Amino acid sequence: MHSLRNILKKSQETGVAIGHFNVSDLVLLKAVFAAARELNVPVLIGLSEGERAFVGTRQIAAFVRSLREEFGLPIFLNADHTHSLAKGEEAAKAGFDSIVFDLSALPFEENVRQTKQAVEALKTINPAILVEGEIGDIGSGSEIHESSPDLAKGLSTPEEAKQFVEGTGVDILAPAVGNMHGMLKSMVQGETKKHLDIERIRAIKRAAGVFLTLHGGSGTDEEDFRKAIAAGINIVHINTELRVAWRRGLEQALAKQPDEVVPYKILPSAVDSVKQVVASRLKLFSGERHFAQGV
Repeated sequence: MHSLRNILKKSQETGVAIGHFNVSDLVLLKAVFAAARELNVPVLIGLSEGERAFVGTRQIAAFVRSLREEFGLPIFLNADHTHSLAKGEEAAKAGFDSIVFDLSALPFEENVRQTKQAVEALKTINPAILVEGEIGDIGSGSEIHESSPDLAKGLSTPEEAKQFVEGTGVDILAPAVGNMHGMLKSMVQGETKKHLDIERIRAIKRAAGVFLTLHGGSGTDEEDFRKAIAAGINIVHINTELRVAWRRGLEQALAKQPDEVVPYKILPSAVDSVKQVVASRLKLFSGERHFAQGV
């Protein structure tokens, strides 16, 4: 099986991006895996600290590993938004392929210092693990928000990106380029879209020289996604869109079967709802065409 690093290198060479989808239960995992398997494309499964606490860090690692071994699909596991070294080490020891060590809320110099320490510690546990750092401000919480923060105040600069990468040794960088965690109600309803600073992405890519991740991708304009990937984005995170689809699918199933109490008869509707969203995003990120397996 190819490594995540090799998958990212190949995707960068071919001008496509890897879809990263957060899960917090078996419904979401089944939906993401089913979409990726049907389209025959690599995929990243992500879990934040809160999601890992609910599912179980070692348990989700074992589950994803079993899918990879049984079906031979390049499915990888990422410890999303990890805020302490202890939690990062826990994920590394469990067998996660990558870790987002996110101290972006701290002053820049402190973010650099602690992220450097984390990179060294995590690679001692597993030299092949990819460590991602984050700079700038993209808000918090993959939820439905009433209003948008002033994203212009926390945008990342090429100079910061270069300094951060050189000072920490991260493999992947997550910059603030107009993206935002969560979605506004108007985005859920399809009335508005997020828009990205494409030239900033291009400049940061040149300065940083590493893989780039776009966090907070839910609700982003599709053409902006295409341009961002062409400008250097290698991984795109989607979470809130999946949560919305999960809830809608569940509500539809309960409305159609008000007397049903068997979970495995109710939950397939939620799986299908999420799967449709994942499939549409995977097609977009892979340039509207399928990857060859194990690309």
